This record gives sequence, structure tokens and C-alpha cells, in this order.
Amino acid sequence: MAIKFTKYHGLGNDFILIDNRQQLEPCLTPEQAIKACDRHFGIGADGVIFALPGQTGTDYTMRIFNSDGSEPEMCGNGIRCLAKFLADLETLDNKALKLPHAYRIDTLAGVITPQLQVNGQVTVDMGEPHLLAGEIPTTLTATDDKAVNQSLMVADQTWLVTCVSMGNPHCITFVENVREIPLETLGPQFEHHSAFPLRINTEFIQVVRSDHLKMRVWERGAGITLACGTGACAALVAGVLTGQCDRQAVVELPGGGLEIEWSEADNRVYMTGPAEQVFEGQIA
Repeated sequence: MAIKFTKYHGLGNDFILIDNRQQLEPCLTPEQAIKACDRHFGIGADGVIFALPGQTGTDYTMRIFNSDGSEPEMCGNGIRCLAKFLADLETLDNKALKLPHAYRIDTLAGVITPQLQVNGQVTVDMGEPHLLAGEIPTTLTATDDKAVNQSLMVADQTWLVTCVSMGNPHCITFVENVREIPLETLGPQFEHHSAFPLRINTEFIQVVRSDHLKMRVWERGAGITLACGTGACAALVAGVLTGQCDRQAVVELPGGGLEIEWSEADNRVYMTGPAEQVFEGQIA
């Protein structure tokens, strides 16, 4: 049976979106997702996202398989794409949609609320960052301590890293020039380091100004991507914790910029950025 899909991207971080609202489990296996994500023999994507029925108190449920078949807790660019996809599905269902419009999405990282804006951008309430080593998790420091400016040996070099969980784990290190980082070789070594029992997403950050960060990312389960929403949020939080940036800044990624704010009023992180449809098709 053919399965319909729609391809979306958020700043080049691209996903296959599937309407899975008629059943509680993803209609593809992780192995099938790997084939679909293959850029030479499949559709090509960083992951497959399934729109499932909502749980109690939520509108929908989000599940995602990375291009390597693993399942992350959440994806910031992906949930913006999912919000646009859901709006398109509801339009086809003849549901009236007035902007701004918010969805409550159940994820493995908890309930996340993306809001479609009148200008086409999507603002996501990413929740509160988790800062304790046990929450990330990492063994870089004691379970109940924050992992801020900790020393980590990778590739015969000592890196100062700060770890943040945005529902999924991130390791952030600040560098002079992100373009000089050999991401292809360093990324896997960070991801599979013994200090991170559940593996790790890794962000290399260059501070341009206190309100402007440049970022390159190695995503756990996907490798080098053009953008990472949760990573951009984690990077800003790490910048604030280490005194290197403001609580509101533009995080510039290879695929474009995201507006990130760590609100002092409610301790929640807010991300604003685009999500665009690319094409539709069917998986045989």
C-alpha cells in the first residue's frame, strides 16, 4: 500500500512528514525510515516525522525517526514543520484556521506548543532547559551539579563544554571560528563519547556579538545538518550560563537564522523560525 508524504524543511533541516492520525503507532518501521531518508536511494531527509492522535489534553502526538533509525525525544525544526503540516491537513479537512494558532503536541520530551504566526513564522515554546548533569545525562560532573565549563578530552584536545537538555541532550563548546572546525571527524567522537551514556548532540558556537551567535552542529543520529532548533536553544542557554551572550539573540546556522529567547520571567525558551513545504509524493 502506498503511503502519502509531504517533504518540509526548517532552514535546510529536512523531514518527511506522514499523516499518521488514524493509528497510534508509526506506520513505518525504523528500517523503512532509514531507506526513505537515504539521499541517493530514497526520498532524502534528516528524519521522518509522524503526526499521530493526541494524548489526553493535547491536539496531536509527534514521533520521529532519525536518518539512522534512532528515535530522538524531540526536534525543534521538526516540530515547526509539523505545525505547518498539521495546518495544511486541517485545511484539507475544511477546518477553519485563524492565525495566530497554537497546537499542543505530545512528544517524548513532554508537551510542546508551536504557534503559527500571521507572517508565516512559527514560534515554539520549548519549555524550561534542564541543566543538571543527571538530567542530560552526562558523567562530566556530579549528578546534581550543572555541567558548565567542564573539561572534555576529544581528539587529543581538551574542550571546555557546557551541557544542556532541551528534552534531548546537547554539548556546547565555544570556538573562535566555527568554519575551522573539522565537524566530520569531531562530531562522531563527541556523539559517542563515554561521558554521554545516551549519546549527545554537539554544537560549536562562535560569538559574533552578545545578540548574535554562529553555530555548526553534529546531530545525534543524523550527523551534520544545516540547522538544529533544540541545539540553537541549548546554545543560547549555554551562552547565558557562561556570560557570553544575552538572553535573546539570533543564532545563525548554515541554513539561516533562528530567533531564540530564554525568558527571565518564566524560565522558558522560545524559538521562532520558518518551516516550508517542498513537495508531496508517495512511498511505495
